[in-house]
Amino acid sequence: MSLAPIIETPRLILRPWRDEDVDPWVAMNLDLRVMEFFPKVYNRAQCESRAAALRAALDRDGYGEFIVEVKDSSAVAGTMVLMDAPLDAPFAPAKEIGWRFAFDSWGKGYATEAAIAALDFAFTTLGWDEIIAVTSVLNVRSQRVMERIGMTRDPSGDFDSDRIPDGHRLKRHVLYRIRSH
Repeated sequence: MSLAPIIETPRLILRPWRDEDVDPWVAMNLDLRVMEFFPKVYNRAQCESRAAALRAALDRDGYGEFIVEVKDSSAVAGTMVLMDAPLDAPFAPAKEIGWRFAFDSWGKGYATEAAIAALDFAFTTLGWDEIIAVTSVLNVRSQRVMERIGMTRDPSGDFDSDRIPDGHRLKRHVLYRIRSH
């Protein structure tokens, strides 16, 4: 039995994984447009393995990587993440929010809508005091979502990601924060 809740917004449902979610998730992760700000693209077997691990963690912990479904079509738009930040950075340990959406879901406000609902869940239900978001300094689209959901950039926390090889164009990351109200 899953400990993960179902979180609803006017247009979206953030929910636990189902077996049929794996194919759209794999397709999203193989799309070079979606993966532009990730250091590499994984093959199908790696994506399927990762999906199984994410599903198990969400079911076990009650937070993690949620599937974001569009209410009027039941299509998988992407994923919304609430997690313990897996970072070796000066501001760690921290709680993190993140997202990944299929290319055909871009420009519809889904990331902002889902992130606002996820923040509310994290602050009111999980009792988190502060949440961070990080991305490559080059990923302006995600930075704009961070700003739209009320996060503030903390330039003193910008860092070189230990998950990105030295010399890689995505090495430098920006830090955004938001505190519970």
